[in-house]
Amino acid sequence: MALVSIRNLTRIFDVSKPWLNRVVERRPKALLTAVSDVSFEIEERTVYALVGESGSGKSTIGKMLVGLLGPTEGAVEIRGVDLARETDAQKIDDVRADIQMIFQDPYASLNPRWRVRDIIAEPVAARGGDTKGLAEKLLEQVGLSARDAGKFPHEFSGGQRQRICIARALASEPKLIVCDEPTSALDVSVQAQVLNLMSDLKDQFGLTYLFISHDLTVVQHMADRIGVLYLGRLVEEADPDTLFDDPKHPYTQMLLAAAPQLDGFGREVAPPTGEIPDPINPPPGCAYNPRCPLAQDICRQERPHLRNVNGARVACHFVD
Repeated sequence: MALVSIRNLTRIFDVSKPWLNRVVERRPKALLTAVSDVSFEIEERTVYALVGESGSGKSTIGKMLVGLLGPTEGAVEIRGVDLARETDAQKIDDVRADIQMIFQDPYASLNPRWRVRDIIAEPVAARGGDTKGLAEKLLEQVGLSARDAGKFPHEFSGGQRQRICIARALASEPKLIVCDEPTSALDVSVQAQVLNLMSDLKDQFGLTYLFISHDLTVVQHMADRIGVLYLGRLVEEADPDTLFDDPKHPYTQMLLAAAPQLDGFGREVAPPTGEIPDPINPPPGCAYNPRCPLAQDICRQERPHLRNVNGARVACHFVD
């Protein structure tokens, strides 16, 4: 059963100069398309991962899912409720109570003036719930000591702060947690500890994750389903075994070839060519065509749609 259904999701930002500057300089409005017509589903009690280069729209999708941003077009439905268009306040409140987010920078997402006890209990206190002993219990569940509840965020290491963020996310007993690159600011050994903790908590509490990352090895370890984003577009979606053993889109093949490998000492791999185009003025047709070795005239004229190919969904004219 799908817990989250994202359909034709688009987000456009107005990045124009002030009105007077545009009048004087005779410039039109500048619109940046961060997410363009993205559709996928997240099954209950699974991990759906979004990967792609910086600027591909991963974090924007995560923020729209939790309601921090509204979609320009399309819909994000959680248990059948579209938070952007639903008019029943009680339904919106019930769904929001089931969503939490773990941010990329643990220190920036913690209030430096609050003690850890208050930070963790805040989601429950905001709804008038009982917070007695809650922080201490959750701290022990994420591998810290109950005595840490009286400390401030600056007294912890980066990995410990991320555990506090995980404890805060668990406080309201959510069904869905959006993880926005939760381990990218940590060193490798601490990354492994946090990822193993998140995996154990998923099984223990029956959680569903949207896991946003640019680290393919982390995604392969965590995900049940992987979506590859390029310039705000979903270009391939598959399970980890299919994606890593038989990547079908040229962009996915480039990402995997560029990823570090334990057995890759001495291998010669051509470096990735080109950069992501300007999202204010994206190329016509397939967004990847300026960098793609398979690009033909149709790629520069017609945008490919996702189609099912051997257990994957791929947006490429020449996937066959």
